[in-house]
Amino acid sequence: MSQKAPLPSLTGHRLKTRKRDEKKQYDPAGFRDAILEGLNEAGSDLDSVSKFLDAQSSKLDYRRYGVTLIEILIAGGLLAPGGILIQEGGENACQTETCLFGQAIDSMEMVKAWEQVFVRLVRRYKYLEKMHEEEMNKILVYLKGFTASQRKALAQITALWLAAGQLPATILPILINEHQVKDGLALEFLLDLLSTLKTEKGGTAVVNVVKKSGIESRLMEFFPSVNQQQTEDNFSKTFLSRDLPEIVTFRKAQAAQNTKNSLHRMVREAIEEEKPVKEIILEIRESMTRTSIQEQDAIMMIWTCVMSSVEWNKKEDLLQDQALRHVKKNIPLFTAFTSNARSEMALLNKIQEYCYDNMNFLKTFNKIVLLLYKTDVLSEEVILKWYKDSHSSRGWSVFMDQMKKFVEWLEHAEEESDEDDDEDE
Repeated sequence: MSQKAPLPSLTGHRLKTRKRDEKKQYDPAGFRDAILEGLNEAGSDLDSVSKFLDAQSSKLDYRRYGVTLIEILIAGGLLAPGGILIQEGGENACQTETCLFGQAIDSMEMVKAWEQVFVRLVRRYKYLEKMHEEEMNKILVYLKGFTASQRKALAQITALWLAAGQLPATILPILINEHQVKDGLALEFLLDLLSTLKTEKGGTAVVNVVKKSGIESRLMEFFPSVNQQQTEDNFSKTFLSRDLPEIVTFRKAQAAQNTKNSLHRMVREAIEEEKPVKEIILEIRESMTRTSIQEQDAIMMIWTCVMSSVEWNKKEDLLQDQALRHVKKNIPLFTAFTSNARSEMALLNKIQEYCYDNMNFLKTFNKIVLLLYKTDVLSEEVILKWYKDSHSSRGWSVFMDQMKKFVEWLEHAEEESDEDDDEDE
């Protein structure tokens, strides 16, 4: 009988591995050393720095070591947790002075020059943009490990990066952590950053960055909680001392808006729950006294709450009757907060804008105004002034045509009243 031939043995044979399947060892220290060598050769010539970084991109793996590269260009070496430079082989062996912290101390001109190094680098290698943000999220919690001059340079260049859109403003909330706030480091960094931003781009840019960052409602958290530092007086004093009145104004406006929002919720809930009108009026007045809200602001808010408290009919002819009944029901509420001409004018313009924004109410406008005139909520003097020069521009041609006959009637009635007064004299 024939026997099967033995299967060939692989013993002693070497399997070849494709180059693309070989994984390179992750070696940030080796990458650092290669970058440091070139930076040291370039020295203070930042054009040479940029040329070196471009030339090395084909040899060194920026995609893999991009975060490390950003760290070296800022701090001059690799950072350990806490912001301390990692040293190997003796002091200064693993660091360079050709970096932001080494050359841009107390020199805004050099800060701007280093910003251009980063701009050119990130524009050329777009994938570094995300790595730049990632690295800054780490560095901004290392403030304690840097010197005061290094922190200032970092704040200044961060302001420039924010202004140029190189970094998103959403990195700023990471500054608010206990160990940086209690030492005043987070606040000082923020003040330096916003001051630089104002100098370079103006006050509007300062407010815009604060809004986009998500810290607009957390500004007081930058102040240490000890020694009554978290007070409005101290807040104003601190930002005004750094020529940042925009932040003080912004905070006051935000507080006022929060107060209005709170009052708005209270009124809307009271109307929806159909509380007695007298009770609603009392609650609004107490809130106005407590929060210093002006009557003209209150009446506009009341109108909005009243009109949002019902579900409106979709049929226009039925909507008119429904709207007039609803407005008439709330006349006592409108009357209570139109005690002067300014409040009446604010209400009239609010109604105009409401009817324009809600197109189904366009043809109802003049009927609402007539109802409010007959019930003494709006005076003829205010209506005439509104028609002549104090109206909103929104939808004016439509509302002007609607109101023309009524205004002519008011003017004629006013003339007759003047004649009667003359006869009595």
